[in-house]
Amino acid sequence: MAFNLPENPNTRRWLGLMPAILTIFFFMVIPITILGVFSFKPADPYGGVESGFSLEAWIQLFFERDLDDSLIFEPVYLQIILRSIILGLLATAASLLMGFPVAWYIVQQPTRQRDLLLFLVTIPFWTNLLIRAYAWILILGKDGMIEKPLYGLGLIDESLELMYGNLAIGVGLIYSYIPLMILPIYASLEKLDTSLIEAARDLYANRWTVIRRIVIPLCLPGIVAGCILVFVLSLGDFISPSVLGGGKRMMLSNLIQFQFSSARNWPFGGALTMLLLLMVAIGSWFYMRVSAKDGAVEH
Repeated sequence: MAFNLPENPNTRRWLGLMPAILTIFFFMVIPITILGVFSFKPADPYGGVESGFSLEAWIQLFFERDLDDSLIFEPVYLQIILRSIILGLLATAASLLMGFPVAWYIVQQPTRQRDLLLFLVTIPFWTNLLIRAYAWILILGKDGMIEKPLYGLGLIDESLELMYGNLAIGVGLIYSYIPLMILPIYASLEKLDTSLIEAARDLYANRWTVIRRIVIPLCLPGIVAGCILVFVLSLGDFISPSVLGGGKRMMLSNLIQFQFSSARNWPFGGALTMLLLLMVAIGSWFYMRVSAKDGAVEH
């Protein structure tokens, strides 16, 4: 028996979207909702949650209980959150400063060379992220590829201590996610009308003026998309702080994992997860605002 699709285009559209909607609902909406509910529950000392309602997990973000049950401001978790945000912002800024010239160079090349260069940019994604992080230990570690030549030249007498700190984590974040900065910027630059650049040069505009007044405003959606991708993924990165930071510089993702595994404080882990999702949502909202403004200007 043949199956006839409804004639109503709206019904057909919803039927086409239904598999994606169900996938998002069951694998994203429901787990996030459960974590959100858990964050308002009392913690079970053996893991999980108890029945009832409690704001203790959210209070724990900023305060701890004294012996007399009074609240004392405790900035330890706030420091971890701020460290995650700062490292994410620094990784994003560094990726933009390095990724924009790379994307601009690729756009200037002939089509065949563009394809090769884009292929080279995406090669790191073919390798497991954990393996890539361990590769940096050979570069930044003691007697590694950086320190060994410096020892040989007599420029240093002791280790530079590049590993297991914020520097190593930042390098790992940049290396892991800079392709996600290059590709959106390249996509925007590829659609750039080169006649505008030629007109600016005919009017004796220098290279910096052309980039500042024409190139950057027109490829702003790609820049914003790349910045949000790098920042959001840096916030939730688990490998770089664990491997390159050696666990000495905990970030938000490590703190969440610790709460669900070792500390067995599921409500607090849920509260931290919801906080991370809130940061992601703010970034996505900002990107949609920029994209909407760009679309309005084009029309």
